[in-house]
Amino acid sequence: MGADLPDYYFRVRDNGATVFRVDTENRQRRIDLDQIAVVNIRNGEIKPQGDTRLTDEDLAAIKDWMTERLALLAQRDVDDILRTVDHLNLTAQWVQSKADEEQLEAVTDTLLLAMHDLRNVLVRKKADRLLKGRRGE
Repeated sequence: MGADLPDYYFRVRDNGATVFRVDTENRQRRIDLDQIAVVNIRNGEIKPQGDTRLTDEDLAAIKDWMTERLALLAQRDVDDILRTVDHLNLTAQWVQSKADEEQLEAVTDTLLLAMHDLRNVLVRKKADRLLKGRRGE
């Protein structure tokens, strides 16, 4: 049973995780989760729990998880934005082909303001990137 389980379990929470050491080597042959740390991926903080002294192996596993978690969250951010592009396209199709006047009245100002704000931010960021590229930064 224990061979298939990882040595650590990370219970995801806002900005990080609670870290447990997985123990299957006990007399009852049951799975025990021993909480060893709480991690914050925003500031990189690793807090041992109680009297726990984290081993080099513990720290390496936690740091590896933090690196993988940050990469996964960054990937999800991009996926979410690409889904937003799909939703914008579906919204344009809805406006053109299905929306009635009352529905359009309910969403037009909010959509226009959100799109205007997004456009301003995108144009400013694009200009910043172009300027940095010219300066060789």
